[in-house]
Amino acid sequence: MKKCTFRARMFRALLLLGGGVTFGMLGFSHAATMTQTSFGKTITGEPVTLYTLSAKNGVSVSFMSYGGVITQIMTPDRDGKLGNIVLNFPTLQDYQTHSRKDGVFFGALIGRFANRIAGGHFTIDGKTYSIPTNDKTNSLHGGPEGFDVHVWSVQPVKTSGDVVSAALTLESPDGDQGFPGRMTVTVTYSLTDNGDFSIAYEAKTDKPTVLNLTNHTYFTLGGPGAQNGILDEILQLNASRYTPVKATLIPTGDLATVEGTPFDFRKPKSIGRDLRAVNAQLLYAHGYDHNWVIDGPKDKNGLRQAAILKDPVSGRTLECLTDQPGVQVYTSNFLDGSVGGGDAIYRQSDGVTFETQHYPDSPNQKTFPTTRLNPGEIFYSRTVFRFGVSTATR
Repeated sequence: MKKCTFRARMFRALLLLGGGVTFGMLGFSHAATMTQTSFGKTITGEPVTLYTLSAKNGVSVSFMSYGGVITQIMTPDRDGKLGNIVLNFPTLQDYQTHSRKDGVFFGALIGRFANRIAGGHFTIDGKTYSIPTNDKTNSLHGGPEGFDVHVWSVQPVKTSGDVVSAALTLESPDGDQGFPGRMTVTVTYSLTDNGDFSIAYEAKTDKPTVLNLTNHTYFTLGGPGAQNGILDEILQLNASRYTPVKATLIPTGDLATVEGTPFDFRKPKSIGRDLRAVNAQLLYAHGYDHNWVIDGPKDKNGLRQAAILKDPVSGRTLECLTDQPGVQVYTSNFLDGSVGGGDAIYRQSDGVTFETQHYPDSPNQKTFPTTRLNPGEIFYSRTVFRFGVSTATR
């Protein structure tokens, strides 16, 4: 697990109250802005605010304080037409009713532990901890009441470049969902004027614990409701190995080669090309729901390219860069048409996630990179989603 002993130097401005407020980065000439508006109240009566980060090239990212959920990302196609490229729900009530119950986690911040922990058990320094199971016999995405069901504190961040940022903070008490240690988590969403969207995670604890943070946005570059979903979108993964799973979707512990398997995306191919191949791994997960091991050295910013996604119809492109060792690619295998957003009914293969993170079940897998976080350490991680357009026609 990557840790750092310093905090990025950011000065947080005071949060202005009231709907429809625009936050400009005072003292700078760039056009990026953040606006806010009310998004209703939770079932328990907590007010929820919707924020939109906007870049001067037209790209915008909307998210809400409930679960840090990314509700919309607008990017231009090859004709300059803006369109939403993520699966979403129209109302806060839809998120509260369906996101956890139906296991979709649309756009949410995931913690304390993203992905699965086998049997809901792990051991630290000889002491075994039990956490609730919510995926048959496993704990999934932090348990039944993970970070995605809490209202986060949101503040704008004053920056020194062509970027607009917001910091989301959550206090997780000792024993939250069975995890040890009082934890403070800050996630910073940033959008540059050229449309690069970054997610920076930072956390600290007062007891030894385990941690795995990610975001669960479902991308669909053709837009929600596209006729073939993501099946025709072209994917390339910078990964020569992946972590195969048992029927329970818990890793076997192996780092298997992708060569000669449906998991080989080292050269670009459509997501749908091998999705229905006769393969036990695809059978277990009902499609792709696996962790790929990211290859290669990091760049000067500490990032490696994990994935490139292209839509041949709209021309939209997406590049994912991260400092994490793995990326979980999930092809929305359990969407069954029972939920939707606006005029779209969401079906299997209507979206794809790039959940940059540590490997699943890492606390119980001694050969995997550690997810342990100790008092006095600061966990820091960063992922960048770079949006673009290809002028090549289909």
